[in-house]
Amino acid sequence: MRLLPTGAALALLAACGPPRIDRPFTDSFGRDALGSDYVDTGGHYRLEHGKLVFANAHNHPLWLERRLPDDVRVDLDVTPMSPDGDVKVELDGDGKSFESDDAVRRDLQYTDTGYIFIFGGWHNRLSTLVKEREHAWQYDPSVPRRTDVHAEPGRSYHWTIFKRGGHLAWFMDGRPFLAWDDPEPLHGEGHDRFCFTGWEAGAAYANLRIAPLGPNDPLTP
Repeated sequence: MRLLPTGAALALLAACGPPRIDRPFTDSFGRDALGSDYVDTGGHYRLEHGKLVFANAHNHPLWLERRLPDDVRVDLDVTPMSPDGDVKVELDGDGKSFESDDAVRRDLQYTDTGYIFIFGGWHNRLSTLVKEREHAWQYDPSVPRRTDVHAEPGRSYHWTIFKRGGHLAWFMDGRPFLAWDDPEPLHGEGHDRFCFTGWEAGAAYANLRIAPLGPNDPLTP
């Protein structure tokens, strides 16, 4: 007869999972190897001169082995390395998913598991903030987007992302960039992880900081 885990055993199993961010987590990337804080699903991420760099990730994210709080602030420095732009991160994903090699070969549309912040996507024509489906802007006019700002290769941008409840706000160099209110916000198990990701364009990231967002914390950088 198989014995089911007791409440104490379940609590112990949960405790053995990735730690939850209950105080600021920072990473300057000033080392030689990624280390145990990250899981590379096949995007060939590496550290160079204090930056996380990659290209041709083909939707194989680098997942952070930390669980996010429901309300969170994320800061990071982002440098596009290609005229195509296409720089992106994902918030509140599941911590494990990636696009299959077969789907990459067939150039199928990939469904993410969280919120995706895309700067200069589709050959630097459009930036958007979407939930799970990167191409939602093509058929849903309510999806926030911008076409007036383009990612400049080699230029460093400071991103600040807030999520409180269903409200998401994305700032670029201290200025509002995109925002959205999700009536059915992602949160909890399966939607509590952060990752770096991309398609073909190269990018470099530095100075990651993730912190819990308090109820009275301002939603401005």
